[in-house]
Amino acid sequence: MRGWGLEILAKNPEEYSSSLTAVLMPDGHNADSLRKIILDKFDMSLGQGLGKVSGKVFRIGHLGDFNDLALAGTLSGVEMGLKLAGVPLKGSGVAEALAYLGEANTGAARSAAA
Repeated sequence: MRGWGLEILAKNPEEYSSSLTAVLMPDGHNADSLRKIILDKFDMSLGQGLGKVSGKVFRIGHLGDFNDLALAGTLSGVEMGLKLAGVPLKGSGVAEALAYLGEANTGAARSAAA
């Protein structure tokens, strides 16, 4: 999310969920419109914001069998949708995630080889 310049809806990073990430849309952009674009164009369903954050956040579920490849595909769909919706992005969240995952997997491979 930081690669895109978007905020995760949690007051403290210690409170990030291991099963769901709520992403705050920038002012002037509607999360429900983004969700519709992503569903229509990529057949990917994102969760909606509830209550006070309705229309202001979209939610990405990552519960269960959610591996690095599933994460990369999900982030790619979101990034393409953000671009189609005209949301200004700082950079590529997908590229940052892939770099992180590559480094994490390289470290794990080095440990296994040792």
